[in-house]
Amino acid sequence: MSRASLDKKPQDVASMFDGIASKYDITNDVISLGQDRAWRRATVAAVDPKPGDRILDLAAGTGTSSEPFAAAGALVVPCDFSFGMLQVGKTRRPDLPFTAGDATKLPFADDSFDAATISFGLRNVVDTAGALAELFRVVKPGGRVVICEFSTPTWKPFRVVYSNYLMKALPKVAGVVTRDSGSYDYLAETISQWPDQESLGRLLQDAGWRQVAYRNLTGGIVALHRAVKPEA
Repeated sequence: MSRASLDKKPQDVASMFDGIASKYDITNDVISLGQDRAWRRATVAAVDPKPGDRILDLAAGTGTSSEPFAAAGALVVPCDFSFGMLQVGKTRRPDLPFTAGDATKLPFADDSFDAATISFGLRNVVDTAGALAELFRVVKPGGRVVICEFSTPTWKPFRVVYSNYLMKALPKVAGVVTRDSGSYDYLAETISQWPDQESLGRLLQDAGWRQVAYRNLTGGIVALHRAVKPEA
């Protein structure tokens, strides 16, 4: 799937995230009405990290999503394509091995991780199928992937309310916090054009993942997809 319709090149998207890095976490908390914390807890529970597990946290941003894995004793590698995000994260958590990387060309060897996860970042990758294939490559046979991403609300009347908030209120609220509503205009568009739950599940299967399943969070505003790489 291409994000070309949104008229932003990968380097433009990276630059955009660089510009909002310092206030990214607090903005997410505000615009999600605090729900982002519950979504991240659900993601950690789905990954089910164990001490010594090697976990790739892709699109980790400032590393907020990585911290629970480290706290569980896992060896987590926060990876992102925004140097601004990585710099903010490294300042806050110098003990974590922040790594710059393109989701479609990950700087890791085959079968490097017991699990991989990406939260609210897959829709910003230019080549969704390519990113899913790369995640498949770097995860060990028998390993798992967990994707937490905005999705399609299951209750049709609520979809209208959600769509209005997404396209109108979200950029304005975010603009007050970051003084950069333009970035959130773009992010609102990526959410509105993102495939629904079943479609993302099919993309995972096409990339080789098996035991694909998902569950809706907050009425389908967010979906948590899980899958396993088959044993060799």
